[in-house]
Amino acid sequence: MLTDEALYWLALHKAPGIGPKRFYRLLAAFGTAQAVWNSEFGALAAVVGSKVAGDLLVYRQSCSLREEQEKVKKAGCRVLLVKDPAYPPLLKKIIDPPPVLYYYGEFRPEDRLAVALIGSRKATPRGLTTATELAAGLAAQGVTVVSGLARGIDSAAHRGALTVKGGRTVAVLGSGLDRVYPPENATLAAKIAQRGVVCSEFPLGTPPYAGNFPARNRVISGLSLGVTVVEATHDSGSLITVDFALEQGRDVFAVPGPIEREGSKGPHGLIKQGAFLVEEVKDILDALNLPFLAVDNEPLPRMSAGAADSALTPTEQKIWDLLAAGETHIDHLIRASALPPATVNAALVMLEMKGAVIEVAAKTFRRATTTSATE
Repeated sequence: MLTDEALYWLALHKAPGIGPKRFYRLLAAFGTAQAVWNSEFGALAAVVGSKVAGDLLVYRQSCSLREEQEKVKKAGCRVLLVKDPAYPPLLKKIIDPPPVLYYYGEFRPEDRLAVALIGSRKATPRGLTTATELAAGLAAQGVTVVSGLARGIDSAAHRGALTVKGGRTVAVLGSGLDRVYPPENATLAAKIAQRGVVCSEFPLGTPPYAGNFPARNRVISGLSLGVTVVEATHDSGSLITVDFALEQGRDVFAVPGPIEREGSKGPHGLIKQGAFLVEEVKDILDALNLPFLAVDNEPLPRMSAGAADSALTPTEQKIWDLLAAGETHIDHLIRASALPPATVNAALVMLEMKGAVIEVAAKTFRRATTTSATE
């Protein structure tokens, strides 16, 4: 059962013209979503302008909070607000994260170790095989595979992760959860929900409008430590995800292909611009400073989400040393370490999972009070 305030969040989130930026602006001005909902035109217009305020008042007359609750109940999905402890921590750190996430399945702490795998909808057999193998390899190493449930590379990535015992994958939709797109992936979505998460920031009933997919791509990169592109033309929508990844300080990886294929132009262009060239899973893990557990083509047991006595890598040790002075913002850690933002971000995730550091405020970290990490 959703709380009254949660219902007001859902209603406000669904209101026309209220994207994340305006949502947070209104919340900051009025304190609660309920207070926003009950405010008069003049007060609302002072924050978001007269047109949006007027549209909100009109929408308010036709919106039933209880109907929203019934829709969620009927769909059998769950709802996360950005203020909820279970909200994905990586996503929460991006600028203006989705205020509301609708989802099937379960977000887990180990999903903080996540890599996106995306690419062409019209993938070649080689591309599909590559995506499947990379996803299976990442899942075997305890990395959650994030993608967009689209035809082609996305579907192959999800399926690859599911081939590994204990492998996890997250699918991000550009529609409401009850409007799975493409429709032929409904069965795949159900399988993902059993082993991972199917999520969307779009309210139930939202069709898969083309304009929704850039927002979907922003969430894909936001949930991930890095984004890997397998086959994409020079104007592919996958490159929109890459742009978001760069804005969010995530690493970008690209899989090269035959030079005569259109699907190789996107990855090759990214490599020319400095993306990491990927030939195997270890290339991704090394760049992200994640441990690689080598095996002979056998699925691996999942990595522990809280190994406080684990040895620190050189990069983790460097961040640990910089935290000796006390609470430190991630921007200072990046400057002081001279490491790429994505590398620092990945190291902090690993240190958190090892119990060595904790995040005390937005993007501000300190050493944990009890940890076996040593200087």
